[in-house]
Amino acid sequence: MNSENHILIAMPRLEDPLFAKTVVYMCDHTKKGAMGMIVNRPLDVKLGDLLDQLSINPSADCNTDIALYFGGPVLPQCGFVLHRGMPWDHSIEVDHDFHVTTSQDILHAIAANEGPEQFLIALGYSGWGPGQLENEMKENSWLNAPVAQSLLFDVAPEKRWETSVQTFGIELAQLSGMAGHA
Repeated sequence: MNSENHILIAMPRLEDPLFAKTVVYMCDHTKKGAMGMIVNRPLDVKLGDLLDQLSINPSADCNTDIALYFGGPVLPQCGFVLHRGMPWDHSIEVDHDFHVTTSQDILHAIAANEGPEQFLIALGYSGWGPGQLENEMKENSWLNAPVAQSLLFDVAPEKRWETSVQTFGIELAQLSGMAGHA
């Protein structure tokens, strides 16, 4: 599976409450495992809460009401910033336009209203060990698809799973939990 600029879409049969009806933006996938961030589970935690906790004072024009996301069960105490555009300190390039960073310099820039125009902050990430994601794909737990940039920043979080499924031209009622075999 190519991870560059791809998402995983949870199939209806995936009943694990952590991943049911999730969309995971894939950041890395190698023989050593895979890493991504759930992008459709906003938390009750806001940017202002995070900035307060880190003692970062936002400017008057900073939108501190932006929701943070549950990125996954791995390292939920750590924040990961997925952003478009130029890289920041310690950013990892996911593809030519998306980067991920855990560095606080981007949070200082966001607080000063000088950060990237489009970003998503997730607490924690989703990770798979060697071969684990491949097995889940064989079990028909996930669909793999290229991500449309508009999905991450223009579609409401509660609509991202449904919108992602519809990119396949499939109606939700047509999805089966069982893989077909010829």
